[in-house]
Amino acid sequence: MSFKTLGLAATAVMALTISGNADARTQMRAVGSSTVYPFAKVVAERIARANPRLGTPIIESTGTGAGMKLFCAGVGENFPDVENASRRMKASEAKLCAANGVTQITEIQVGIDGISLATAKSTPLQNVTTRDIYMALAKTPFGKPNRAKTWHDVNAKLPNLPIRVYGPPPTSGTRDALGELIMTAGCESNAGMAAVKKADENKYKAICTGMREDGGYVEAGENDNLIVQKIEANPGTIGIFGYSYLAANEGRVKGLQINGVEPAYQTISAFKYPGARPLFIYIKNAHAGAIPAVRAYAAEFTKESAFGPNGYLLRAGLISAPNNIRAHSQQLARALSPLNLASLK
Repeated sequence: MSFKTLGLAATAVMALTISGNADARTQMRAVGSSTVYPFAKVVAERIARANPRLGTPIIESTGTGAGMKLFCAGVGENFPDVENASRRMKASEAKLCAANGVTQITEIQVGIDGISLATAKSTPLQNVTTRDIYMALAKTPFGKPNRAKTWHDVNAKLPNLPIRVYGPPPTSGTRDALGELIMTAGCESNAGMAAVKKADENKYKAICTGMREDGGYVEAGENDNLIVQKIEANPGTIGIFGYSYLAANEGRVKGLQINGVEPAYQTISAFKYPGARPLFIYIKNAHAGAIPAVRAYAAEFTKESAFGPNGYLLRAGLISAPNNIRAHSQQLARALSPLNLASLK
């Protein structure tokens, strides 16, 4: 079977049909977030067991940003059906989608995650503030070159440990959320940054979210399990990844408090933890009719038995969203109501 583009209507909606070529793709393909990846794999396995004729959906951990580029590249069998995302789609990505005929997209929140800072259990570091993290990792904290070599240089109350942090690359949604939720919060602890923001938004963003490139911050790719291995083997180093990886490895590493708040289910679900963030899947509606597993994926991810307070995805580290969000997600999964792309920032 293969996809055929039927045409671009006045509403810019592109549809797919299936023809008789048996060599073309029939399995669902999802790309995107490494944070959502372990949950997506569990969902894919459930779908395959429940309905073998649908096949096992293909799940690729590309990072949210890289996945968005693939997802928005077009409609048809050569392009992914679903994007898993650890942040919301950006307006620039929506424009790329629209330019390539991807105009009918359903956005579904599938839970909550917390950006976690973790280290070896023997590391003498327990609590850092958003300002500490910013001062340690920013390329130009408050507009000046970063000279800090140790955590003690950043804050005299912290131990004299070299700053070496393994974290996500620019293609990662976790990197974007790190910049928005933690780095920017630390940056804004300096009252003078408000004037910079008002005068030059681009300069403000570069100062607040630009990461140092001198070895203090190490881009460790999209393999979060590898980061866990690195920090466990090298006490004193720190890793940044989604809460599910911390929960799955709590016997090997420990999470750091941020602003005195532990990364835990209760603090993240209540958005008391500074790194708490929603997780999403994006459905390419034009593919839903051609690849039956697309609808099955959306439905399975939003079942109460999956992402509810006692759902099986919680055992994998997912944090359940509030009742009203879950109910809305379930409705979206049924109707595949398209997102208003103009609403994105």
